[in-house]
Amino acid sequence: MTEREWWWPAGPGEVGWLLVRTPLMARELPGFDAAAAPEGPGELFAAWLAEAVAAGVLDPHAMTLATVGLDGVPDARVVALRNVDVAGGGWVFAASSDSPKGRQLTTRAVAAMTCYWPAQGRQVRLRGRVETAPAEVAAAEFRKRSPRSRVAGLVARQSEPLESTARYEAAAAEAERRLAAEPDAVPPGHSVYALWADEVEFWQGDAGRRHVRLRYRRAAGGAGWRRELLWP
Repeated sequence: MTEREWWWPAGPGEVGWLLVRTPLMARELPGFDAAAAPEGPGELFAAWLAEAVAAGVLDPHAMTLATVGLDGVPDARVVALRNVDVAGGGWVFAASSDSPKGRQLTTRAVAAMTCYWPAQGRQVRLRGRVETAPAEVAAAEFRKRSPRSRVAGLVARQSEPLESTARYEAAAAEAERRLAAEPDAVPPGHSVYALWADEVEFWQGDAGRRHVRLRYRRAAGGAGWRRELLWP
């Protein structure tokens, strides 16, 4: 490939051409008065999340979690947001400590999270340290899950090579039998984490590219937050 071929789409049928001809933010989007935003990011996130749910956004609790790989290279995947400490600025999620992300967080307990709600053109970005909750908190969280979610958790071996789908079905059947016999069973590696944000950015898209960006930064010593607008 020449530089032109990979850098810029030559014509119809190419992925780049499809993307160029698909406009971004070409819809009516809500406004965002940053001057009226609350003092802390937790309250604003809770309000935006409620609006996303009311607007029928699919999977509004889906967030991209980015960690630092054991090789020093960034790694990312989508996880489910489990709770938010509105006052303290903590975003809660769960994972197996034996999974790649769990091992990465054990080695370097820092992460970033991002969510995007397309129907509203809203993005929220978080960065901060990660804390592991006590084992009893993780166990209680797991036991509140749906039976399907608990079966999946009991299967374990996340991200390991899978010989065949039949092998997975057999493991899932065994997990179902175990759950029926032990309703309170919890995988040994199941963990609950909180990302305590040092920095949170709220991004409101605009069809005219006059995007509104508001960043919160935790003040020194964790006493309150500093707010500032950012150029789009």
